Amino acid sequence: MNLAEPSQPAFRIIDRLNGHARPDSSAEIAAGLFAPQASISPKYFYDALGCRLFQAICELPEYYVTRTEAAVFDAHRDAITRAAGTRKQLVDLGAGDCQKAACWFPALDPQRYVAIDVARGVVESALAEFAAEMPHTEFIGVIDDFSSTLSLDGVLGPEPVTFFYPGSSIGNFTPADAVNFMAQTRRYCGNGGGDRSGDSGSGGSSNRSIDGGGASTTAAGSGLLIGVDLVKDEATLVNAYDDAAGVTAAFNKNVLNHIKRITGAVIDVSAFRHIGLFNRAESRIEMHLEAMRETQIVLAGQTRTFKTGERIHTENSFKYQPEAFIALLAAAGFSRTTWWTDPQRHFGVFFAQP
Repeated sequence: MNLAEPSQPAFRIIDRLNGHARPDSSAEIAAGLFAPQASISPKYFYDALGCRLFQAICELPEYYVTRTEAAVFDAHRDAITRAAGTRKQLVDLGAGDCQKAACWFPALDPQRYVAIDVARGVVESALAEFAAEMPHTEFIGVIDDFSSTLSLDGVLGPEPVTFFYPGSSIGNFTPADAVNFMAQTRRYCGNGGGDRSGDSGSGGSSNRSIDGGGASTTAAGSGLLIGVDLVKDEATLVNAYDDAAGVTAAFNKNVLNHIKRITGAVIDVSAFRHIGLFNRAESRIEMHLEAMRETQIVLAGQTRTFKTGERIHTENSFKYQPEAFIALLAAAGFSRTTWWTDPQRHFGVFFAQP
């Protein structure tokens, strides 16, 4: 008697990286390191160790971002669900282990969930688990680097879509790049749909800070659900990016180990220390690696000498006033915005539609 093998939960993986970093990674890293102001893109933080260190950062008492966003989600889940709508396609940008989106599955009940990230193994493991538990949802993993170009052609269906971008990762973009990136999500939102009760008839942006219950909405169309860190006192900001235990310092320095491994660069990691500061004029936290002594980096046949005190800029994290971020959304083509915050107004969750 032949027994059929048990069926496996169904999900699809579309691997646009084919298990590798972008072919131009070495050139991109070299261009940053040998520029007049040396820099490394923050996307290179996230090797296996970097992911674990970031998870540890999220548990630190100083790092308010993750728990404050979660508190806003919890306090306003019903209102956010009414605004975003249910049974749509849910696109998780920078999904990682998909756990932030998974917390929304019971409320949003997506008909299709698309997880986009560079880490295939982590995404594949998460989707296998979800597919077994949610047979009425289609699961797709897109393994890609969307930091410059977001491409979902051939992935999405014609149904409305909610883009999900939590964690204030939008702060890693300059304001101009943030507009460009959000405009790419807008391209997949069609003409939107669903009138907003109480929204301005002029089509301008609405700025609503909702402390409970939320506005009455219909949500037939597509939109962007995004977490944004707000401007607050400087001490709170700096401590979140330069914690007493040194976890953020280890996370920042590990980027050098990562690029050594993927490019073959010669770098004395011990020669650098972590710097976290708030640039008030630009309204952004900056992370740097500062040379504690004269040292050299050799990459792709080039050598750069870093003098004592010279820095490599590794991350920006822009902090926004709510009105300023709504203006960026409008510039990206989202004219209708509802938002929610915590009692201290430390973090904002925005849902924007065309």
